[in-house]
Amino acid sequence: MPSTLLAKPNINYLLSSTAMALCSAFCPRISANFRPKPFSSSPSKPLLSLSFKVFSSQATDASSQDKFSGRVGFLGLGIMGSPMAQNLIKAGCDVIVWNRTKSKCDPLISLGAKYRSSPEEVAANCDVTFAMLADPESAIDVACGKNGAVRGMGPGKGYVDISTVDVATSKLINEHIKARGALFLEAPVSGSKKPAEDGQLIFLTAGDRSLYELVSPLLDILGKSRFYLGEVGNGAAMKLVVNMIMGSMMASFSEGILLSKKVGLDPSVLVEVVSQGAISAPMYSLKGPSMVKSQYPTAFPLKHQQKDLRLALGLAESVSQSTPIAAAANELYKVAKSYGLSDEDFSAVIEALKAKSQDTA
Repeated sequence: MPSTLLAKPNINYLLSSTAMALCSAFCPRISANFRPKPFSSSPSKPLLSLSFKVFSSQATDASSQDKFSGRVGFLGLGIMGSPMAQNLIKAGCDVIVWNRTKSKCDPLISLGAKYRSSPEEVAANCDVTFAMLADPESAIDVACGKNGAVRGMGPGKGYVDISTVDVATSKLINEHIKARGALFLEAPVSGSKKPAEDGQLIFLTAGDRSLYELVSPLLDILGKSRFYLGEVGNGAAMKLVVNMIMGSMMASFSEGILLSKKVGLDPSVLVEVVSQGAISAPMYSLKGPSMVKSQYPTAFPLKHQQKDLRLALGLAESVSQSTPIAAAANELYKVAKSYGLSDEDFSAVIEALKAKSQDTA
């Protein structure tokens, strides 16, 4: 299915006068005169068809010019969900929240959110419901379990699952939502705690195109860009591939930090060198200094990184794709979990390498 990259404009980028005029013509601020469009289903496409052409919000995505005026539900208020829901509230959205631990709802209630005691009640009282859960099991339970969101869904409603899950889970939830006459969009995010707080997430969406267009103004509040990837499953697959790469990069970076120290180099200087070279990535400059100090403030829990690697390896197995580097990285994260590092940031995987080095010394 064609995909779309819709990025917020970079104010530091110097546009030509012609480009400026085009931007003014096609990128107006969100209008207050939104009227929801009728929902319609997207045509069928192969599950993993990820080829795409660029869709421009400036030319074809009219919904991004409007303001969503319906009521928004938000299920799951962890490291990512809480700041995302908070950004919706601050943007003036009418938000209803739910979380297994009710106390996590209290800060949002103080900002103006309403609370309901079950996912079913949230969905029943909202036009669109977002769900940000920790793993496939939680995503299925919250959507389809006892008092799950599905029970509160119906025609004219939409369910947007922004959890990181496997393709099969996303398709299962989609089937249950569709059976109620509602619409489904998977929209896992690339980004961790700070991007969630700053509204700088990247959305990898797939599913009902009409629902995607409807919630685009909300995605633009929460993120800096959004891709539409076609049929349900493509968003989940893209997110797993991205996190597979990220986990492998962090494992290799950890090896480099420890090797530099062991041969008498200053690992802090290594971080600077890497951050200025061809292999520079924001992750290295962001995580490197604290890793050198053996500090791992949690932005993306290690247990979730290992879960994503496991799911990515399952995805690769389903299409007979060899992934030896990711498989080795997964084993390292499993070792880190065995050392009690599950709730630390995923950069704490370096501690597993330190322990291995001590064991062989």
